[in-house]
Amino acid sequence: MKPCIPVALFIFNRPELARRVLARIRAAAPRVLFVVADGPRPDRPDEAERCAEVRRVVELGVDWPCEVIREYSPVNLGCARRVSSGLEKIFVREEEAIILEDDCLPDASFFTYCAELLDRFRSDSRIGVIAGSNFQRRDVTSGMSYYFSRYPHCWGWATWRRAWRSYDHAMTAWPEAKRRGWLQHYLGRRDEAAYWERIFDHTHAGLIDSWAYRWTFACWQHEVLSVLPAGNLVTNIGFGHDATHPQTLIVMGPSNSVGVRPLRHPGRIERNARADRYTYTHHFNPSRWLSRWRRLVQVCTRPISQQGAC
Repeated sequence: MKPCIPVALFIFNRPELARRVLARIRAAAPRVLFVVADGPRPDRPDEAERCAEVRRVVELGVDWPCEVIREYSPVNLGCARRVSSGLEKIFVREEEAIILEDDCLPDASFFTYCAELLDRFRSDSRIGVIAGSNFQRRDVTSGMSYYFSRYPHCWGWATWRRAWRSYDHAMTAWPEAKRRGWLQHYLGRRDEAAYWERIFDHTHAGLIDSWAYRWTFACWQHEVLSVLPAGNLVTNIGFGHDATHPQTLIVMGPSNSVGVRPLRHPGRIERNARADRYTYTHHFNPSRWLSRWRRLVQVCTRPISQQGAC
């Protein structure tokens, strides 16, 4: 990776996860590291110490030549406000950044992949996100290193100031967009439009504490695409009983050496509609039988001490 590209690490209350992710960042040795931390929730008596421990892990773990910029909140802002406010401060100073939360463990090639594609698409307003996640079960790139998608996956990603400017935490444009039936026109499928209408309604009303859904709305509103790797470059290690937003297991594409240079670039910028449909039906809105299968896999892959009957 080019060490001049800043890396942002978002932390909260899980020191072991932060330690593992920081080790991967250390290997990349960025010259600038933003550390954005949320504060403890007032109704969790043990959380203040856990938040303090995560911050100590990072302070002691940065042992390479690096400017560390700390953005530590003394109070709990919640996921949506903490991530979005942290990114706002980062992009006041920086033109671009690589972004990791403390449960997103990147492959070593993730950093070189982001660096090359940040450079390649820096001035291309059609592209808003360089993502590290791949949710496909098979190759969808015809031998290329990445493909284009409407989904701005955020388990390890990168972007530019010019793209983040479109983020509106209040989702001011959503009520009018909904009234006009914009989602049906944009997505082209009635089932997907209905699903995302519910998501955006709940997010706009404050019923879902998610910056990522707000970011998805901003990207779609401005019709920007995301770059997704041919193989998965980031593992989410945050599933479990102590996750802020517990989720079922997501089956992701196999890791591979996408970041090995030189990257193989597609001949044109065109969204892979078939891959996006698979992402919707298997990741965002899976069928009932698939959801049940995932829950079974999640139980049966836990350590024996945590398992019930499979």
